[in-house]
Amino acid sequence: MALSALGAARWAALLTAVLSVLLATTSCVADDDSSDDVPAPTSLSAPPGESAAPTGRLTAEMRQSSIDASLGRMQVWITNDTRRDRLPGTIVYRDHRLPAPLRVDSARLRTIPAGSERGFPLVPPARLDCDAPGVGDPSAEGSGLVQVRAADRIFRARVSDETDVVGRFVALRCAEQGLAEAATLAWAPTIPVDRPGAGARGVLTLVVRPSGAPGHVLRIDAVAGSHLFASAEVPAVWEPGVTVRSDGRPTRIPLPLTPARCDPHAFVEGGGATAFRVRFHLDGVPGEVLLRMDEAGRRAAFAFARESCGLD
Repeated sequence: MALSALGAARWAALLTAVLSVLLATTSCVADDDSSDDVPAPTSLSAPPGESAAPTGRLTAEMRQSSIDASLGRMQVWITNDTRRDRLPGTIVYRDHRLPAPLRVDSARLRTIPAGSERGFPLVPPARLDCDAPGVGDPSAEGSGLVQVRAADRIFRARVSDETDVVGRFVALRCAEQGLAEAATLAWAPTIPVDRPGAGARGVLTLVVRPSGAPGHVLRIDAVAGSHLFASAEVPAVWEPGVTVRSDGRPTRIPLPLTPARCDPHAFVEGGGATAFRVRFHLDGVPGEVLLRMDEAGRRAAFAFARESCGLD
């Protein structure tokens, strides 16, 4: 049946209105970045052969995990940005803050595949010349150089050290050497407890043994806990404030101890659970050392924590 002129006009008007709504709705969706209906931009892969070419160099970075620190070492990580795998014959690290170059043990040398990185352990020296020019210079961060001999090539690179691994080592080692003129510090190998079972509190004992040489005064200001152990009293940091003379008697400083955490992850996180920072003043000059428990003390501390947490 043919539509009247009036009916046709009404249908045309209705169709125009519907189309206008649809167009407006589509426009709103396309302009609204938060809409789930807007497709994400498509990423286009670079054509083969247009990726960045290797620089032909080796780059290096100094790192130290908590396990490295507990083992008394640091690691130089070397990135091989060449087209070939590189097997180092020697790796030598030089830094004017250290008395001699550090060499990677030949047994630790391994191939660095092209486009990848490898870490190589370095063992720092037992003693430093802390009075040598520039040894304690805080601006020396990242001043180390590494030399890698691989087959017929020698690569040299400045070593990035964003966390100042070498600087922190130097500061702690020089503090230890200065402290030794007045006294040695150690942790007692046992953890006495107030009662057996869950909720027990223990005692961490700092043993101060004077050197016997007259003329030095040492004050133990504070001891910071670790991720697993903390003070059983307020504040969370121990503040013994004990003074010992370098020609005085050995002193034992009891520190009330409790687990800082009891989740199982706390017992497997890194190697710093039984390492505690001791802050002191030696002849009025502030200092800090990181004092680790020996193996006997470490076993006793973990046994106490497991029992106090009710994990045994």
